Amino acid sequence: MAAIDTLPGRPAGPAAGLADALRNEFTLKGARLPWAAKIYLLCVVIPIGLNAGPLVVTTLRGFLMVMVIPLTVMLFSKRFGKLFITDYLFLGHICWAALALHVNNPDKFVQQVGSVGVEFLGGYLIGRAYIRTPEAFIALCRWLCAIVLLTLPFDIFEARTGRPLLIEFIRRIPGVVTVEMVNADKRMGLERVQAVFAHPIHYGLFCSVAFSLSFVALQGLGSTAWRLLRSTLVALSGFLALSSGALLAMVLQFALIIWSTLLQSVRQRWWILVGLFALAYVVIDVTSTRSPIRVFMSYATFSAHNAYWRGIIFEWGMKNVWANPWVGIGLNDWERPWYMFSGSMDNFWLVMAVRYGIPGFLMLAVGWAYGVAMVMRRNLEGDERLTLIRRAWVFTFLGLSFTLCTVHVWTNIYSFAMFMFGAGMWLITAEPRTGEAGEGAAPPPPGLRQGRARQDAPAIAPTQGPRPGPRHSRFPLAARPGSARSGERPDERPPTLQRPHKAS
Repeated sequence: MAAIDTLPGRPAGPAAGLADALRNEFTLKGARLPWAAKIYLLCVVIPIGLNAGPLVVTTLRGFLMVMVIPLTVMLFSKRFGKLFITDYLFLGHICWAALALHVNNPDKFVQQVGSVGVEFLGGYLIGRAYIRTPEAFIALCRWLCAIVLLTLPFDIFEARTGRPLLIEFIRRIPGVVTVEMVNADKRMGLERVQAVFAHPIHYGLFCSVAFSLSFVALQGLGSTAWRLLRSTLVALSGFLALSSGALLAMVLQFALIIWSTLLQSVRQRWWILVGLFALAYVVIDVTSTRSPIRVFMSYATFSAHNAYWRGIIFEWGMKNVWANPWVGIGLNDWERPWYMFSGSMDNFWLVMAVRYGIPGFLMLAVGWAYGVAMVMRRNLEGDERLTLIRRAWVFTFLGLSFTLCTVHVWTNIYSFAMFMFGAGMWLITAEPRTGEAGEGAAPPPPGLRQGRARQDAPAIAPTQGPRPGPRHSRFPLAARPGSARSGERPDERPPTLQRPHKAS
């Protein structure tokens, strides 16, 4: 390769790569969250609603009702980049859920489709549309951590007294409705904290999502001491929910972090982990008198009684699935033993199959698994920040996937889970930003001017003296054909906005 001819004032070689890396980190530290994502998060954590006849319209549902139709049109017009199988499957899931509700509960069709459909699809679309760059994702991580840390003082008070102060304050506002205060049994001598969510499980899951993002995605964007303290406080907030599901999610994330750190030099470390899980499943199935699922539930709950109860729920839930395989039972009561007075079903995936049938479940589960798998298989070598973001997002959703086998989610946290899923889809087509620009380097992020991008890119100098060029040109033309148009100085090209990168 020919020698590098640097532009005035720009360092060459490794120094240029270091300068680009420092500039990128400075940009990340000042990153701002898009306005729609800010409004969405505020609606999630401020549970305010109004009575509209027989309906309760929350701020979250109202916001998503306004956004969901234009965002759906823009998504399938490829305004947010390449369409994925997940996009089609998630839309198909909502359509099939609407069919199942129409067959099983025609009297509740409009209300349920309008609420659940908007929360599910709207949350996914907000994340898919507005979180599409490293800068936006890092800003999202900071917002989530800040929200958890701001609620921590209220969490400590609630754990000691059982009084959710924020919910009590909202309930005092005239004409406003909010979530009910949950009277859950104490665990470890502490009250279970629900903070601003409908159930302590939901608050625990919210904190578990923020844990990996704080510890992994924000690595290097501040002092190590602050990162450790922040992540510890986030974990403490999640612990105060005293939910086995939330604790399971954080334990799994922490275990994945340790595995990734210890085997950092082993390229096949994740396939080794998958093999170990498969081996453990076979060993438990052969040697244990219980099924592997029951063994898993016994370690994923606070007590043997809860584990036994969830085993019965899974067994009878599957009977309901096989009895109604196509459109499920909708919102109708499910068949269960006479001694099970409560109709609670602590398994999100099972609820989807029971309510909407096997097709509705498969469209959701396959779309979910496809998105996680495609992000996992992306090769982001050369871009440490993208690698950390991808690792944090994958750890979060691997933990959440297991946790949803032991808990059910609804309303705001249901929508939030889909929002976070959509917020990681851009990683499937993200191009690494490798310090030095050059042939094959990723284009600048949307909003940067092309003139600036050209100044950052080194030009290839001639090998045998300067080439003749136009008389008014101050710089010799680059040796590479087409590197500059005839009669045009490189520093005088009109600045234009860079179009968003379109994946091939």
